[in-house]
Amino acid sequence: MFFKKDKNENSNLSKVAALLIHAAKIDENFSKSEETIIKQALLQIGANDKNLEKIFLDGKKIEENSNQILEFTKEVKNMEENDKIKIVETLWRIIYSNKEADIYETSLMRRLGGLLYIDSKLMGDIKEKIKNEIIK
Repeated sequence: MFFKKDKNENSNLSKVAALLIHAAKIDENFSKSEETIIKQALLQIGANDKNLEKIFLDGKKIEENSNQILEFTKEVKNMEENDKIKIVETLWRIIYSNKEADIYETSLMRRLGGLLYIDSKLMGDIKEKIKNEIIK
């Protein structure tokens, strides 16, 4: 689990959810499969069945009311490297859930690589790994 158990846990998870939702919405086609990917990722990083829907809806609200991604990335940036990689993998899964990445999605991932302090080679390796898993 990425976050310590405290009163800010749901808030932290909601900000991560907002980042994932932002990636899903950037191509203007937020699908049910992307929602499922996001919810599965939230469960993997500390949400439980009781608070999952609230975290997801709070993440949607945060994403809708924000005009920049910096507030979403702050939580992820402070995670351990392995945890950041899991989030980046989830982002690429969301992007490739429709079997292709458009220019807005790839541009977002380039920006996120810098904001999350992830080396561009590692970012490319993660992209290829997920792309090969999804597009066979």
